[in-house]
Amino acid sequence: MVAGLTKAGLSLWGSRVLAVRGRKSGEWRTNPVNLLTHNGERYLVAPRGHVQWVRNLRVAGTGQLRVGRRVESFHATELPDADKPEVLRAYLRRWKWEVSYFFDGIGADAPTEELLRIAPGYPVFRISGD
Repeated sequence: MVAGLTKAGLSLWGSRVLAVRGRKSGEWRTNPVNLLTHNGERYLVAPRGHVQWVRNLRVAGTGQLRVGRRVESFHATELPDADKPEVLRAYLRRWKWEVSYFFDGIGADAPTEELLRIAPGYPVFRISGD
């Protein structure tokens, strides 16, 4: 439902359609994502782990965020695990109701050590305008 509304031009809580070129085919691939703004920076977090859009974005380094007809091109930089805890905390605080299942009971109030422990399983990208 959220993906359909976002494609139609209605963003719910920062929802976007992520478009990234496939690493093998070169064709555009799309997925619904939640764009997080935290401390003046913007991030994409992969709550389902190392999925195809993550692998494609690692190779491409760039993509598009779409809401209806609005298209924003961006450059992505993957964060090292040590830099993820506060971003994961902010992501969980904002979208726990939607993604908590993928975090196996870990919430925004988890100790930093626990967030560091799980960080390798959740890719995070800082995005900036192209």
